[in-house]
Amino acid sequence: MSFPFDATFKAMVAARCAAFQREPVEPGKALKQAAVAVTLADDGAGKAAFILTERPSTMRNHAGQWALPGGRCDEGETVARAALREIEEEIGLSIPEHEVLGTLDDFVSRSGYRITPVVVWAERSEPLRLNADEVAFAYRVALEDFVTEESVSFVSIKESPRPVIRIRLMGSHLHAPTAAIVYQFSELLHGRVKRVSEFEQPLFAWR
Repeated sequence: MSFPFDATFKAMVAARCAAFQREPVEPGKALKQAAVAVTLADDGAGKAAFILTERPSTMRNHAGQWALPGGRCDEGETVARAALREIEEEIGLSIPEHEVLGTLDDFVSRSGYRITPVVVWAERSEPLRLNADEVAFAYRVALEDFVTEESVSFVSIKESPRPVIRIRLMGSHLHAPTAAIVYQFSELLHGRVKRVSEFEQPLFAWR
């Protein structure tokens, strides 16, 4: 399926998000609230892409890992506003709140976060201005053919009954929570529902 970055695609995503019955996770004292952004942008050739960042190797936590723009919510901040703030802080895009198209399932990370994915439309996404403290590189990953039977794999580990989801990327793999979120969003684009609670993170992310 082709995904051109245009008004028709935007309307389709908004409609799919509106119809999606998300699975929230009830707030708990042990969980910290975070938000990440599935930022939809032009890949430079007129196709729809999402923006993926690579963390600097100097970061204390998650050094060198791929991630969606995002972070912990400030007190009293909605997940939508937190996602938009993190987009601006990390990659320099100022996006109005009316460009939020919806939210996906909460993902509970092994590090104690309830992560809410927020789907955001970035009509204008040039240029990106990267915050060097948080982002080493940013990539526009075309949605078309990113999630396929060949690119996605599921690995069993003895420490959990849930499979570890992996998506092949640039000679390596994208892992949960990012892989789970992107996988769910891709399935939604095709009119299917997959739950992120079905998937596990790799052992290195349990710390």
